[in-house]
Amino acid sequence: MSAPATLKATSRTMVIDGNEAAAWGAALSRPDVVAVYPITPQSSLVEYLAKFIAEGKMDAELMDVEGEHSVLSVLHGACLAGGRTYSATSAQGLAYMFEPYFRTPGLRLPMVVSLVTRDSVTPCCVWGGQQDAMTVKEVGWIQMYCETQQEICDSIPIAYKVAEHADVMLPVNVCHDGNYLSYGVARVDLPEQEVVDAFLGEKNVNWHACLDPERPMAVDPLTGGAGGIGPSTFVRYRKGQCAGMAAALDVIVAAHEDWGRRTGRYWSPLIEDYRMEDAEVALVTIGSMTGAAKDAVDDARLDGRKVGLVKIKTFRPFPAKVIAKALSKVKAVGVVDRAVNFGWNCGPVFQEVLAALYANPTRVPLISFIGGLAGADITPEHFGRAIADTVRVAAGETMSSPIWLNEFDQ
Repeated sequence: MSAPATLKATSRTMVIDGNEAAAWGAALSRPDVVAVYPITPQSSLVEYLAKFIAEGKMDAELMDVEGEHSVLSVLHGACLAGGRTYSATSAQGLAYMFEPYFRTPGLRLPMVVSLVTRDSVTPCCVWGGQQDAMTVKEVGWIQMYCETQQEICDSIPIAYKVAEHADVMLPVNVCHDGNYLSYGVARVDLPEQEVVDAFLGEKNVNWHACLDPERPMAVDPLTGGAGGIGPSTFVRYRKGQCAGMAAALDVIVAAHEDWGRRTGRYWSPLIEDYRMEDAEVALVTIGSMTGAAKDAVDDARLDGRKVGLVKIKTFRPFPAKVIAKALSKVKAVGVVDRAVNFGWNCGPVFQEVLAALYANPTRVPLISFIGGLAGADITPEHFGRAIADTVRVAAGETMSSPIWLNEFDQ
């Protein structure tokens, strides 16, 4: 999506992969402490960070620790001391990180961590998918999903702006697809450091609970009833987290608008509508698959079919109202996932969209498509099949779901 910029900023153009784009986005955000542990397909991202710090391109303390549990644990301390922090992980690394990962939003730590998304074991797999990120969607982190390498680079400073906002104070995962974006190479325009500095403003990372030896305080109190602290304290914590997550929707929109004014790049903050003005059926996508899906939508339009697309950028908090509005006038919706919701035998994005449309009195029919698991490609031909099936559902045909797009691929 494009709009005229009120500020024309100069930039440096580079041809880089998605992991390097993430590393540059982090470097331009000036974190104080970076903690890393490599895991495929994230490994080159943290190698870029180490290189930037060694070469003086990035002024940060690098902590190369013994595993992902320690990565996030040491960053907790740094963030509580008022530092801006960054890391990245994937799949089994995220699983090993889970204990401190679960704790981070409860502490209201405004951290940014890139998730280079990957399918999970078993069967053994080190290739792209979104199962890892979708598995932790209910832990309390904000989640943003990127379509391109440029969006990765730009989304990381935006994520800091959101995380550190006084009404939010929650951690953010900037998610980009392993293999397709992590190793895929494209042109990226890096904004000048002055532009990012002005966008982020003065660091004010942990104003609510900054550790200070002159002002001792307890962090993460036991809420089991001892000393008069009981369940009501826990309820206040959880209520505050929910309020911060709800407030994030408006903050995310404002941060994207501010970034656009400064750089000329206006990313859709919550969802992106594509050819939805008169659409009778629609696809819903997330992440890097969207480019191929747009090609398939264009092909369908050439054939006279009124097809549109809605891309989800922000998955947590889930933008239910804007999605319901975008899909309110279509006759059927096909939701394409790169992960599995085992409990409901569908894709996780499908389940979210289904819930968002529940209040629609016309009860728009939905169909779940699952593809791109274990690094499989989702081509315009796959999306063409998804469109054809969704058109059949719009015409009243009943189809069993989910449909596995890569089931018969070699």
